Amino acid sequence: MKKINIYKAVTACTFASVLLCSMSSCTDGFQEANRPGTGASLEDLSRDNYQTSSFLVQMENEAFPEQENAYQMNEDLIGNYLGRYMTYANNGFSEKNFARLNAPNGWVRYPFKDSMTKTVSAFKAIDNVTKGEGPVYAWALILRAQSFMRLTDMYGPLPIGADATDGNAYSSQEDVYKSLIADLNKATDIIKPLVAANENMTIADGHDKVYQGKMAKWLKYANSLKLRIAIRIRYVEPTLAKQLGEQAVQDGVITSNEDNCAIAYTPNGQYKTSVEWGDSRACADLESYLTGYNDPRLTKFFKPTEEAGNRAIIGCRAAAKIGNKTTAGKAYSAANIKIDSKGVWLTASEMAFCRAEGALAGWSNMGGTAKSLYEEGVKLSFEQWGAGDATTYLADNTSTEANYVDPISDYGGNVNAVSNITIKWDDSASDEKKMERLITQKWIAMFPNGQEGWSEIRRTGYPKVFPLAQSTDYSIQVANRIPFDIDEATNNKANYIKAVQLLKGNDDYATKMWWQR
Repeated sequence: MKKINIYKAVTACTFASVLLCSMSSCTDGFQEANRPGTGASLEDLSRDNYQTSSFLVQMENEAFPEQENAYQMNEDLIGNYLGRYMTYANNGFSEKNFARLNAPNGWVRYPFKDSMTKTVSAFKAIDNVTKGEGPVYAWALILRAQSFMRLTDMYGPLPIGADATDGNAYSSQEDVYKSLIADLNKATDIIKPLVAANENMTIADGHDKVYQGKMAKWLKYANSLKLRIAIRIRYVEPTLAKQLGEQAVQDGVITSNEDNCAIAYTPNGQYKTSVEWGDSRACADLESYLTGYNDPRLTKFFKPTEEAGNRAIIGCRAAAKIGNKTTAGKAYSAANIKIDSKGVWLTASEMAFCRAEGALAGWSNMGGTAKSLYEEGVKLSFEQWGAGDATTYLADNTSTEANYVDPISDYGGNVNAVSNITIKWDDSASDEKKMERLITQKWIAMFPNGQEGWSEIRRTGYPKVFPLAQSTDYSIQVANRIPFDIDEATNNKANYIKAVQLLKGNDDYATKMWWQR
């Protein structure tokens, strides 16, 4: 098989079906190959920003995957299952999957070969048209940063085009992260003065499924991504993290649910995988925390089971030995999601929790104390989900995670609670207890963004999670990463060997991310 040079092949890819999120074939020649199938000239495509807008659509579809197949392969099977938000109910997935740390290579390779290729292709097209200048280019930089952060947090090292002589060469995860910071700084440097001059500046509003082209909102989102990155790397790069986080907050991150990053895509990806297909059900970990806390968000997140059980909402243990999809579908709860629900990717609640952690770490000007920002994060989450007033909830210093009782004992089985962390903030608690409390609530609030939930489990060790229902070849209960596509070892051998060296460990599920403590 001829190896694919991700960066050098991008200008040859056909985008006739870009609006349908598919890439069908490759030919030579940017100008001819990148028409949306209308036969229009480049001059015609330039009208109303359509020439770049179609590629921005492509980048949004990969930055925030909601198309049903892309969502399942990029988000549900990986982030949602490893983040312990959802788990599989399909017996066809039972033997090999990410939760059991033995997923088939077709699952492993999908984000790398599909999502990354489409992201790079669309970005290259925008770069060519804009000549690396202006707000559209800045917008594309933000979307690429979102995509690449998601991908590097799956695999670690990535071929991001840093080596001009070899587009298949991998960069270390540290270098990937630092390139994301540089790109976001470049993007905000472009957009900030434009928004200062015109706070209502709008570009390609009819094509933007996230913020309807409002550049002020994209600026806030870029700053929010910087804060997310700062928190992600604070254990390995404390000085850089502090500087980046303080600057991001000063420049303005998302603080209101009105500015939450959410993509409008119908049908919603989680609706397809959980409600319509029935492949995914609530994970026991999330259900047990919410049940134990008497958390009103429980019924906002999940539907009652189809068959009556000992409680209305019932989750399934990760890596359960599902024997029958129909049986599992009736016994465990589906996501409480509508076909036209927006896919939420970054929220004011998450930013409040990030600022709370910054305050705990001694960062300046976070906008409050660790306690006040922790409580703000919970309140914002309750508001986001229409869960009522959080005052009583935040005062609860006795409720803890519930023991889990499985309605089908031979699938997952019962398991006792693994955490005794309560809800009410305690300034006298140890720093570690404060972190467990903060991250447990942050994890709850980030549902259904499993990718980020998974990252928090890996980064901090919290929330504490149940042991897997079936044994694996590993001692870990949550994957630290997913392996590289096995084809890389054959078709891109020299670079693959270098990538494994950059991992500083084996190409397996156990090797840690660069940013893990």
